[in-house]
Amino acid sequence: MQKIRILDAEFFDRDCLVVAPDLIGKILVHKLPDGTELRERITETEAYRGEEDKACHASKGRTKRAEMLYHKSGTIYVYICYGSNHMMNVVTGEEDHPQGVLFRAGEFHKGPGRFTKALQITKVLNGQSIVKNPEIWIEDDGDFYSWHTEKRVGIDYAGDIWKNKPWRWVMDEQEY
Repeated sequence: MQKIRILDAEFFDRDCLVVAPDLIGKILVHKLPDGTELRERITETEAYRGEEDKACHASKGRTKRAEMLYHKSGTIYVYICYGSNHMMNVVTGEEDHPQGVLFRAGEFHKGPGRFTKALQITKVLNGQSIVKNPEIWIEDDGDFYSWHTEKRVGIDYAGDIWKNKPWRWVMDEQEY
């Protein structure tokens, strides 16, 4: 039996293009107030990298909406999309250099809104650290899963260069 390791600050203190694929196969755990642990293996992530990335919320600079991306790596960034879907990201890299990774899907729930809904992720977690947090964390059970890259989804507004970046990592289907 392999030992489960909870991801630490060092894991997130790297470029989003390194963290995003490394999150594939890890397990997101959300502990509810009643002690119930909701857990799901991460099967899809998407990277957003800096003010130059026209798909990144920080592309317009340090705005109220993008502020979390400028925080310390490991900070949780949750925002609402389409008026009801909570999207969960984790900040990566160096503080004041905005970048992060969006959790796009899990083993049982495809799509970032469905994934966060199943794990009961809300804006209450926005701004918290995912590191040493008794309520939410990511586990590494030591298993390795193969993946492939695809272009990012739902960002046509960013233009061809940015929407076609292969910055989405998807676990190969035979793995789950």
